[in-house]
Formats: sequence, structure tokens, C-alpha cells
Amino acid sequence: MGGISLPLGVFGLSLLFSVVMCVHVVRTNQQLYWLGIILFFQPLGAPVYFIAVVLPELTRGKAARTLGRAARETLDPTREYRRAKQAADDTPTVANQMRLAQAAAGLGRWDEAERLFAEATRGIHAEDPTLLLGRATALVELNRPAEALPLLDQLDALPDHTPSPQESLTLARAYEGLGRNSEAETAYKWASERVPGLEGLARYAAFLARTGRQAEAREMLAEIDRRVARTKGAFRAEAKAWRDLAAEALG
Repeated sequence: MGGISLPLGVFGLSLLFSVVMCVHVVRTNQQLYWLGIILFFQPLGAPVYFIAVVLPELTRGKAARTLGRAARETLDPTREYRRAKQAADDTPTVANQMRLAQAAAGLGRWDEAERLFAEATRGIHAEDPTLLLGRATALVELNRPAEALPLLDQLDALPDHTPSPQESLTLARAYEGLGRNSEAETAYKWASERVPGLEGLARYAAFLARTGRQAEAREMLAEIDRRVARTKGAFRAEAKAWRDLAAEALG
């Protein structure tokens, strides 16, 4: 089926493993598209299902859950969105609406995410930090920084509020969108040293390139390349995407 030739004994074991995985799909009420993946992508389908679904169930370890989530998102990127939408339709709570907004944002559906965050940020939830930051980020992605900045100011004014690295990065992008580059650089620099992964560093490098500081941006891109080379497994594709964002700004 998949075009891969296997010795007879290995093929038999592969077939048996596939049957076991199909039984697992049915008995645990998994999405039925997994049956198609297992049966029609021999001999790779069953191992993919095992990594994506069975292994996290067996180990419950953080690394296994991350690997499984990455596999599921690659094979079915709208899975979380569909589940979140069903939950919001069934029980339209703020928590479910927030989950749907975050899922929409994860797919780059920023108009929908902004609307959902705006609808949820009302009444007793008007000062919810997650909702405020989520909506501000969506507005920045929609190139509406003038609307995002008041939300970030409101977030910063909350009692006992401690700015997060992601908040600082969104603030930097809002400042840049408004041409307030000095304030943007301060925020970019702070975020680049604290945001997990390479997003903060890549966005700072892109900012430097856009503001004419090509040499500094190239130095930062070289550091990003070194980090990408050390990145393994499920995180490598994401790291490379951020590297490409910085490189594109440099031209």
C-alpha cells in the first residue's frame, strides 16, 4: 500500500501491529480517520498513531505529550479548533469561548479570534489578563496597533500585574506599528531574552533589519542559526519558521 518492501516476517509483525492499533482506535473511540491512516499508509501509519495517541496515554510524560501533540497537529491541524468549537456550542461559557479564540489564533484566523476575545472580555471578565492579551495580540496581527495598545495599557495597570515575556513582545509589535521605535526596541530586547523558543529573538532581529540596522540583525540571525542547529524533533520546524521570518526581513 505504501510502496515500502518488507521481509515477510517483518511484514507479518507490521500487519499484526496495525491490527492492534485499529482495535485501539475503535475501543477508545478515537477519530475514525486514524483507521485510514493506519491501513492505507503501511507500514508507517500504525507507528504514527502509536506516537501520536497511544504513547502519551501510556507514559503521561511531558516529552511524550509534546511529541504526540505535534504529531496530531501535523496530521490534523484543525482538531483542537473543531473540539473547541463543539465545546463552545454545547456550553457557551467564557472558558470555552477563550479556548475557541485561542484555537482560532493558532490557525491564524485572527479576525475570528479577535471577535471571540472581544465578546468574552465583558462584565466580570473585562479585566481578565488572558483575554486582554489574546485580543491585543489578535489586533496586532490584524495590523491594528492603535486598538491594541490601550488593551495592553489596561493590562499593565491591573493590580499586582507582572508583565509576561509574550505581553512584552506584543507591546513591542504595537509600538513598532505606531512608529514608536525607541519604545519598541526596549520591549523587543526584553522579550527576546525571555520568550521561550526563537520567536522573541527572531522578531527582534526582524525589527533591527526593518529599522536599518542590518549588521546587528545579521549577527542575531547567526545566533538563531546556531540555536536552530541544536533544536531537535518536534520543535525544529517551528524554530526554522522563526528563523525564516528573521531572514526574510533581512532580504
